[in-house]
Amino acid sequence: MQPKILLVDDREANLISFISILEPCGYRCIKANSGRQALKILLTESDFTLILMDVKMPNLNGFETASLILERKKLKNIPIIFITASNYGDENTFKGYQLGAVDYIFKPINPDILRAKVNVLVELHKKNHQLIEQEKKLIELNKSLEQEINVRKASEEQVIQLYRQQLENVSILESSNKDLERFTFIASHDLQEPLRKIRLFTDMLYVKYKDLFQDDAKIISRILNAAERMQTLISDILALSKVSSENLVFEKCDLNALLNELITDIDDDIKKTNARILVESIPPVVVIPRLMRPLFQNLISNALKFRKENENPVIRIYSEISAAMDGENTKNPTNKYCRIYVKDNGIGFDQKYSEDVFGMLKRLHRNGKFEGTGIGLAFCRKITDLHKGFISAQSKENEGSTFTISLPLVSQRELSEEFAVDQS
Repeated sequence: MQPKILLVDDREANLISFISILEPCGYRCIKANSGRQALKILLTESDFTLILMDVKMPNLNGFETASLILERKKLKNIPIIFITASNYGDENTFKGYQLGAVDYIFKPINPDILRAKVNVLVELHKKNHQLIEQEKKLIELNKSLEQEINVRKASEEQVIQLYRQQLENVSILESSNKDLERFTFIASHDLQEPLRKIRLFTDMLYVKYKDLFQDDAKIISRILNAAERMQTLISDILALSKVSSENLVFEKCDLNALLNELITDIDDDIKKTNARILVESIPPVVVIPRLMRPLFQNLISNALKFRKENENPVIRIYSEISAAMDGENTKNPTNKYCRIYVKDNGIGFDQKYSEDVFGMLKRLHRNGKFEGTGIGLAFCRKITDLHKGFISAQSKENEGSTFTISLPLVSQRELSEEFAVDQS
């Protein structure tokens, strides 16, 4: 912006002289013929770069005018050069400096000295103005940073609070789970004794009075069947509750030998259903060996149970090594899985129930044709979860089902340490 200078002198000739010296230098000059007129101009305009003011003026001299200018906050930073024809002595000179003067110019005016002093003060004023603007920006920036810091602190405190709340919730949930497991174990265990007595005495009653009951003997038979199903359900719940409460050890396991042994043990069921079980080579994996048997036994038993009426069941068990589900670096063994498939040619089910089948006490067939408690597949999922693995199902009605067991290929030490952390 063009520097703006206020010229204050009671003599018009002096004002014209100042203008002729300064305007060629690019300054905009505003005239005031008295101190009062200068004050009047300053009431509406405060953007002056410099004030050149004569000391000796009638009514309101230069010192008095400067004193009134100094009282206004908006004007006190405008530098003043006093113009005088007299030397007032050190005391009066000091008074001028106190009233806001930055320099004196003595008459008669030397144009070169006037231009030089004005130029220096204008440059100083510009620098000062820039510093003031920068200070304002820094103050605003500082306020903005303070607000951002406060917001971040509030967010961090909120995150910490949420984290603490989450830890409390996890602690409460773990405690509840342990209490539930304890209750399930105790309830299942305590329920077995009266149930055994019901079965025993009902069986004795049936044997002793079956001839007397005649047609009513069917009622006794139904009681025995219901008690047997109840016994199976309690046994399954008890087995499931014990899985998470016992100390489980990971070991390298030959699943081929384990499957051969299992197939030999259920040979009667296989012959009864005319089933064929085809087992292809499975690589050794680090698992909890004693949980692998019930895992495969449940899947094979389901395949035998849900077979087609006019077709012999065929169960194929095979495996492959594949990358992790999240697509991470497949060169890292911890990102690979051994996927074991148990495929059958049974009645299958609608794929929309592929997650429901793993639910506790969830049964898709409730017409009494297929026996079961609805815990077997929930047990399978519990076992794969303990191995940090997965189990899923692909099926189609009347076209069979394929259950996929995904077990991570990690070391025995890594799985044991990870399991220990989860149990702590």
